[in-house]
Amino acid sequence: VLVVLARSLAEGRIRIVDLTQPLSESTPIIQLPEPFVNTPGFNLHELSRYDDRGPAWYWNSFESGEHTGTHFDAPIHWVTGRNLHDVSQVPLEGAIGPAVVIDKSAEVAADPDYLLTIDDIRAFESEHGQLPGGGWLLYRTGWDARAQDQAEFLNANETGPHTPGIETGCARWLAEESPLVGFGVETVGTDAGVAHSFDPAFPCHHFLLGANKYGVTQLANLAQLPPTGALFVAAPLKIEGGSGSPCRALALVPA
Repeated sequence: VLVVLARSLAEGRIRIVDLTQPLSESTPIIQLPEPFVNTPGFNLHELSRYDDRGPAWYWNSFESGEHTGTHFDAPIHWVTGRNLHDVSQVPLEGAIGPAVVIDKSAEVAADPDYLLTIDDIRAFESEHGQLPGGGWLLYRTGWDARAQDQAEFLNANETGPHTPGIETGCARWLAEESPLVGFGVETVGTDAGVAHSFDPAFPCHHFLLGANKYGVTQLANLAQLPPTGALFVAAPLKIEGGSGSPCRALALVPA
């Protein structure tokens, strides 16, 4: 099987789609209200660049919050998963799996607070078949088009951020009844911008991470994936005790 996979990649019969947003000082980050502590953004610090500090090499150090850019949420990130896996303990099988892509970009264009529902998932299953065991649901909203602008990406006004997410009941169903291991989005977090007002607050975090499932955020290029048939890979850094990590997310799709 692996030989066939390697040959298919070499011959162009399988295409690799990069689902990762670039990391830089301009990468948008979530903004929490006071008195909560906010995450630092990404910053690169040059150590040497073929100069007196290191004549033959170029390298940097960097500072970044765990949950910056395209990143992986481990169960321990949320209080409901505090006794579950940190990011170094996530089984590798959880970071690789078949992907389904539900496209609600038209609905989100009309309403940035649009919430994915169980009915949306049932309609998808009626057309494309059941959700795959051990798989990932990737939620396409078109929000990645905003990913290079902090204000556009967070889309906040005097009432708070307005970004698409998932209904409370749907989050609970994905956590407790679906065969999936993870949920991926294009937005800054897996929950809607207004999810602080839900019961419970931030239900995607509450239910999925509490069920030892995973989230990946700030994905790019979901428009290049088919509704079914892609293989999703999200490889976080193996940070001992970490609640999450920036990751390189990609998909293998038939060319």
